[in-house]
Amino acid sequence: METRADLLIVGAGMVGSALALALRDSGLNILVVDGSPLNVKPFDHAAPFEPRVSALSAASQRILERLNVWDGIVSRRLSPYSEMHVWDGSGTGKVHFSASSVHAQVLGHIVENRVVQDALIERLHETDISLMANARLEQMRHSGDDWLLTLSDGRTLRAPLVVAADGANSTVRHMTGTATREWDYMHHAIVTSVRTAQSHRKTAWQRFTDDGPLAFLPLEREGEHWCSIVWSVTPAESARLMKLEDEAFCRELETAFEGCLGRVICADPRLCVPLRQRHAKRYVADGLALIGDAAHTIHPLAGQGVNLGFLDAAVLAEVLLGAIERGERIADQKVLSRYERRRMPHNLALMAAMEGFERLFQADPLPMRWLRNTGLKVVDHSTAAKAMFVRQALGLTGDLPALAKP
Repeated sequence: METRADLLIVGAGMVGSALALALRDSGLNILVVDGSPLNVKPFDHAAPFEPRVSALSAASQRILERLNVWDGIVSRRLSPYSEMHVWDGSGTGKVHFSASSVHAQVLGHIVENRVVQDALIERLHETDISLMANARLEQMRHSGDDWLLTLSDGRTLRAPLVVAADGANSTVRHMTGTATREWDYMHHAIVTSVRTAQSHRKTAWQRFTDDGPLAFLPLEREGEHWCSIVWSVTPAESARLMKLEDEAFCRELETAFEGCLGRVICADPRLCVPLRQRHAKRYVADGLALIGDAAHTIHPLAGQGVNLGFLDAAVLAEVLLGAIERGERIADQKVLSRYERRRMPHNLALMAAMEGFERLFQADPLPMRWLRNTGLKVVDHSTAAKAMFVRQALGLTGDLPALAKP
């Protein structure tokens, strides 16, 4: 049995679902394919926090609001933060960012990925966009002017344009032979949620340790103090920390964080994620586009991964809607290249900045320690520099798509 569509989105994660919703009124026959069940369970406010979270920027919030998804997130669980403290654990340099520096109320929101995902899927079910759940891709090849995709159960799908939104280990990217540049950071990230004795005060905290950055990100639960942690360490250190009993892990974490929020009372189950940067050499080909983690993965240092993905989705939707209006063929590489030209420089610039930060704070020689501590102090004493960083984090600068503009 063959299913035809004008646009086939492989991957109904946060970015793929956002793209589908951004094109819901395009007149295109859109099919979204995913290997998961794509069902939405009732949200339990007393349930433990999901370990994977995102720091949604104001630009991402605007996109989700305009897709009528934000209210679904608010009704579940989110944690706004208005301050950020960053400091060098092996020096005296520190910097404090505040939303008030640009007359904003918040710097962003910490939201569990599952909360964002469920709100998006819930909204998709309210549209006439076709969803195909539990569908695993087995084969992908050209067939005339179309792509022909074969699923593991034998079904076939046909479309002139396929968008890969299937994550960092993209099957579509692999099957189409899309080349990437990638390298291992030689670090693993330990992620979990922890309860602390003191309130996070709606502040995101980040300490640069000798092993790597440690972030405490605020979570909201009435009557209790919780944070999501992302702790970047060497593979050997991650193996040691993952083997510890909960109580011993909490003590190690408390020490690494210099006890800034008092005692770490307890921790949820931990995940360990190898850190690898990856960037596709091209985001597009004839009848093919890559978005989100399928196109680029970035160090979690600034929590910007999903924000880049939402901007990818918004720009690609804008490009496709413009092409439809002009009567152009949406699968044409010349059309899709407009998306690549707008997004690749921005993504590469942020990836380079994160790489520079990571290398600077891992550098051990005394001159490099002096440089980073001096740099942090200079930024902390410069109102203009801090405001510039805050505006960029909020998504108030650069080539923004219409969905993300203030």
